[in-house]
Order: sequence, then C-alpha cells, then structure tokens
Amino acid sequence: MTRVKVCGITSLEDARVCVDAGADALGFIFVERTPRFVTPEIVAPIVRRLPPFVTPVGVFWDHPSGHVKAVAEACGLRALQFHGDESPEDLEGYALPVIKTIKMPGISPIDAASSFQRVATSVLLDSAARWSEGEAREPVAWATAASIVRQFAARPALPRVILSAGLTPESVARAIAVVQPYAVDVNSGVEAAPGRKDADKVRRFVAAAKAAA
Repeated sequence: MTRVKVCGITSLEDARVCVDAGADALGFIFVERTPRFVTPEIVAPIVRRLPPFVTPVGVFWDHPSGHVKAVAEACGLRALQFHGDESPEDLEGYALPVIKTIKMPGISPIDAASSFQRVATSVLLDSAARWSEGEAREPVAWATAASIVRQFAARPALPRVILSAGLTPESVARAIAVVQPYAVDVNSGVEAAPGRKDADKVRRFVAAAKAAA
C-alpha cells in the first residue's frame, strides 16, 4: 500500500483531519517567507498530540545543520526533508531519516540519488517550480518518474522514491498506477487556501491513494 504524506500543516485542527483520514506522515515547513511557514512554538504542541505511528517530518531549505537539529529536537520531529541545494556532505551527521528532494526536470535523478544514497533513505521527486507563493503546480512527468522508479528497483541500495508535485484527489490514483512510488506527498492539492487544509479533499486524497494499485 502506498504511504501518504500531507505537507504544509499549520494547525492542530488540520493535523487531526489528516490523521483521521489515514495519513502516514505530516510535513511541517520551516522555510521562512513562505505561506505555510511554521515555528517550533506552533509545531511542538501538534507533534505531542500525534498518534505514535504518524511521522512528523520537518521541511528545510539550505538551513545550517545546527538550526535543523535544534528545531528537530524542540519539535520532536522523526524525519527531515531537505528541499534546497544541499550537498550529500551537508546532510551527514543527522540521527533522523533524511528525505532529499530532487527537482524535475534537472540533473539525472539516478545520478542525484546515487550521490545521496549514503545519507538519504528516500528521495522526493518534485517540480522545479517554486512553491513559495502557495499556488498549485503542474505535475512532474509521470512516465519519467515511472522510469526512475524502475531503475531504482533494479538497484536496491538506492533510496525509496516519493512522488510529489501537482497531485490531487482526482489524479493521485492514476499517478500511483503509472509511477508505483513508495509514497506520495501532497500540499496545495488538498488545501482550501495556502496553509489551510480542506477536510473533504484530504479524506478523498488519502482514500484514493490507499486504494490505488
């Protein structure tokens, strides 16, 4: 069954909606000057209320490692996602599982994943378009993503693949059928407005993802 991460959580109410819908992980964006930016003071109380098998993930963008570690400890995060131009060397020394975003189109995803295989347990295929203004984005090319997944499957040492960018309740089942990712990641596709989730969209997205083959 495909795992589901709902990103851009900014409130306990939205976290509860996602948990009740069956999300496996929640993403908290610690990237300043973005519409879904949150602080440890907001996130820590939410994380304390999460069930034990829902993973809180912190999203960072070229932040110093000391800052990342301090935020992770303050909030009780259980995984870290890096969305910027971090090098493999930048991601060494973290005790938590690391997810590294690979932006498409761009450099060869296989080459990128190979360079991060020492430090990342997963790579997230995302659009190169910025998400800082909160607008919905076009999906990545699913056929290309599917080819990447197949190549990764032939090399078990490479990280697992998470599919992101432009997914919606209406499109996620088809995306999973084509790409066969380990997990999917959604943000704007289940929002009523940037930083505020739509409960019906969340429920439909998770249900469609979990039912997809």
